[in-house]
Amino acid sequence: MPDLYVSWSDYHQKIEQLAIQIYQSSWEFNQIICLARGGLRIGDILSRIYQQPLAILAASSYSGPGQQERNNLNLARHLTMTAEKLGSRILLVDDLVDSGITLEQTISWLKQNIEFPIEEIRTAVLWYKACSVIAPNYYVDYLPDNPWIHQPFEHYEQINPAELAARLIPI
Repeated sequence: MPDLYVSWSDYHQKIEQLAIQIYQSSWEFNQIICLARGGLRIGDILSRIYQQPLAILAASSYSGPGQQERNNLNLARHLTMTAEKLGSRILLVDDLVDSGITLEQTISWLKQNIEFPIEEIRTAVLWYKACSVIAPNYYVDYLPDNPWIHQPFEHYEQINPAELAARLIPI
């Protein structure tokens, strides 16, 4: 399958579809945790729609040219949140599940490193690739051919502040 290119409009529509799918499941949660960087925008929007607190866990597993080389997963030491305690019914959000290792290890990390009781964790992503070792609870698109997904914000990885200023500030 060729690479998948996603516009801003398609990206936001998929987040809305994910929000509806979660709503239609009638599952009630009291905390959203998003994986940064890919899940930040999705977590932010879902937090606004559902009016639930957002916590952020930084995770990184890609590097190299175009950030397309999968490496070992690095998780932050701490969860960032503004609430005094974490909710017990957690919606764990990322942009996609590729190998599934990130979601799998994050669930394990949450169960081992959080001092608050967790009743349930469910996962939500926009794209679920067939090569994943874990199936997310909620997803918008199942991708049987495992394409590389080009998201609309990726062009910022190819530009630096000087190039941006040269393009946007009149001389």
